[in-house]
Amino acid sequence: MVNGSVASVAPRLVTSVVGAAIVRGGRVLAARRTSPPEVAGRWEFPGGKVEPGEGPQAALVREIAEELGCTVAVTAWLPGEVAIGDRHLLTVALCELVEGEPAPHEHDAVRWLAADELDGVDWLEPDRPFLRHLRLG
Repeated sequence: MVNGSVASVAPRLVTSVVGAAIVRGGRVLAARRTSPPEVAGRWEFPGGKVEPGEGPQAALVREIAEELGCTVAVTAWLPGEVAIGDRHLLTVALCELVEGEPAPHEHDAVRWLAADELDGVDWLEPDRPFLRHLRLG
């Protein structure tokens, strides 16, 4: 109670963010960010926010079409989830390329990385915990 009244605290809304570990020929696709400035030049699994009323799988397929101009199918979700700040929660799915060739629309570069090359790029911190699952597979 604050001054005789009950203080109410609004719950923090957490937005789901999905990333795609697109695998082809034993390599995984990494995309280099251009914005915001504090993460420009760093690498990530492409993807984005799940919109209200949208499922994670549908969001990931939509985001990859928007960001890379290709179609993917989700084959499995990697274990775990990682907080991005205090408002977002990242999950990453294994995906296969169904149609098209990834071309960066919102990134400035994409690279196909073998398991032994994963440490050769500067990944964003939230993406790093998922890398171990790709080294094992």
